[in-house]
Amino acid sequence: MDVPDSVREVVDAAYVSDSRRVLATLIRVLGDFDAAEEALHDAFRAALEQWPRDGVPDNPRAWLVSTGRFKAIDRLRRGRRFSALDDLGDGPELAVQDDAAWADAPAVEDDRLRLIFTCCHPALAPDAQVALTLREVCGLTTEAIADAFLTPAPTLAQRIVRAKAKIRDAGIPYQVPEAADLPERLDAVLRVVYLVFNEGYAASSGASATREDLSGEAIRLGRLLVELLPEPEAIGLLALMILHESRRAARHSDKGDLILLEHQDRAQWDRALIGEGVALVRRAFAADPVGPYALQAAISAVHADAARAAVTDWA
Repeated sequence: MDVPDSVREVVDAAYVSDSRRVLATLIRVLGDFDAAEEALHDAFRAALEQWPRDGVPDNPRAWLVSTGRFKAIDRLRRGRRFSALDDLGDGPELAVQDDAAWADAPAVEDDRLRLIFTCCHPALAPDAQVALTLREVCGLTTEAIADAFLTPAPTLAQRIVRAKAKIRDAGIPYQVPEAADLPERLDAVLRVVYLVFNEGYAASSGASATREDLSGEAIRLGRLLVELLPEPEAIGLLALMILHESRRAARHSDKGDLILLEHQDRAQWDRALIGEGVALVRRAFAADPVGPYALQAAISAVHADAARAAVTDWA
């Protein structure tokens, strides 16, 4: 496809910044993970074809969602899944009939949060929760996830397929839990995020002692959670991950051997991350009650505050 470099750069940038948002909204609108993924790819393909001719739209994200929805309906027509579709509102296989559902800004922002809770639903096995979250929320390829957890790619792919089928067949709702259910459900989400971080911070297997890509994805997920749902424990978990991450450069020797905290060169600690982590700890402690993630983050912050191990405020 002959696409001007300037337009291709815009499309690539839109994919990096908005593809997960677009996918989350398409899942809500279409009610199906696979249909939404196909619609996402169709929308970006259409952007490469149309934006050079028609110009880049004022709101690329809205254009991509709208186009993806139209493309999905076209697929349903071609697949003859139903005999008649005279207008866009008659599709019985669409989860949302309202043509403007994708244009409601608050709902679109909530779509990412809905997607996280759906991927971490307790009806799914823990390994499926992790795989589905990394695939759908973070956008990692199946091969990348399989490589990170030393799982054959076909096995990982089947795990994701089964998780999607479970969501569909069990009628797992694509929604943020009600207030009464939020603490338990949020705890499951935080466990998934922390599991991903731990695998990146101290890899359980493989040649490398750490996987910076995985811990980075976990922190990105943590930031997204705090942005969308600033609950104290979400803030505490983000603080904990950031404070741990601040010490990454000092944790291993040139040979890859683990260096214990008391022997680390603290000049290598990332002071900017420490400052951010400490501020998040204070923010989490301003709420009540204080949870285990915030407590662990506070302990880590005390270590980060000590110039030398000998002057750690153990009390």
